[in-house]
Parts: sequence; C-alpha cells; structure tokens
Amino acid sequence: MNMLFAETLRRLRMERKLSQQELADKMYVTRSTVARWETGSRLPDAAMISRLSRCLGVDVNTLLNAAAESDEAPNVIMVDDRQIVLSGGLPILEEVLPGAAITGFTRPSEAVEYARSHRVALAFLDIELGKTSGLDLCRTLLEINPRTNVVFLTAYVEYSFGAWGTGASGFMLKPITAQGVREQLKNLRYPFWAGGAGE
Repeated sequence: MNMLFAETLRRLRMERKLSQQELADKMYVTRSTVARWETGSRLPDAAMISRLSRCLGVDVNTLLNAAAESDEAPNVIMVDDRQIVLSGGLPILEEVLPGAAITGFTRPSEAVEYARSHRVALAFLDIELGKTSGLDLCRTLLEINPRTNVVFLTAYVEYSFGAWGTGASGFMLKPITAQGVREQLKNLRYPFWAGGAGE
C-alpha cells in the first residue's frame, strides 16, 4: 500500500474542494477508482498521474514523487542460470538500489515461486536460461503482476528484437554496470523509488 500517495492525493483534492465523484468525473474514471487511490490499495499508472496533475492543477512531480515513495522496500530480482553472473550483478544492483530487497535466482521456477508470494517491482532476466526462455519467464511474471518492470540481460544484441514484444521496460547488454542500471531505471513503465536511483 502506498499511503504517501494516497494522503497527498486526498489532501490536494480537498484543498480544491472537490468530492471524489467530481474528481472522478474530471478524470473519466469511476468514484471507486479515486477511492482506491485514496486508500492506498491501488496506484495509478504514469499516464493517469499526469492527468491527475492537470485536473488538480499541481506539478506532476509532486504526485510522481509521492507515488515513488513506498511503505516497504521494493522487491528486485535477477535471474540468470550462471552463478558467476549473479555474483557480479547483485552487488551492482545493491549499489544502485540500496533501499530495495534484492534476490537472485539461477532457476526460473524459483523466481516464479518468489513472484507469487512477493510483489516484484523490477526483474532483470537473462534471455537464455537453459531450457527456459527469459521471454517466457517475462510473460509469466507479468501474468502474476502486470506492474512488474522487466529488463532483459543478454550478451547478444540480436535478441533485443524478440524482447520488445513481451511488455518489457528495457534491454541491457552484459556485463551489467551501475551506469547501465541507472539508465534503465529512467525508462521503467512503473517507476519506483529504492534509494540512490536518481544519483
């Protein structure tokens, strides 16, 4: 639940003397959608946040920053069937995302099991995972949580063409670097804050 965004939205709406229904009418959504945003049970996507900023007459960054703050550490996973790649990549993710809970997996099935019990904010996936395709793993993770950001990792640039049809946010050539991760964070479909990312 994102209570900072919920409280910010409610405060801005009340300052403008709008009811939930009046804001919903301006936004072309239902009143229950606004109510869910204000209880923190749902978070609007970037396009809706932009529309909210116009309807409320507030700088979009006010709402984006509130949405980016989370009550709990975001879960970030890295999946690669080679242990050496995880050993090198996980410390880089921890450096760039010090506020995130970062977990690595060599088996796609374990990553799926983890995603079913943890809300994954960002997944770095190797495209070739032994007998499993990272593209298929991406689709499975997005079925579990459509708001998971996925960034593909590979040593082969030609794989990028197949990757774009999966709903992924980005694509990185190996080896993973701190600067490369920071660049990917700028392009996430569903931004989140985990400390240090904006440095």
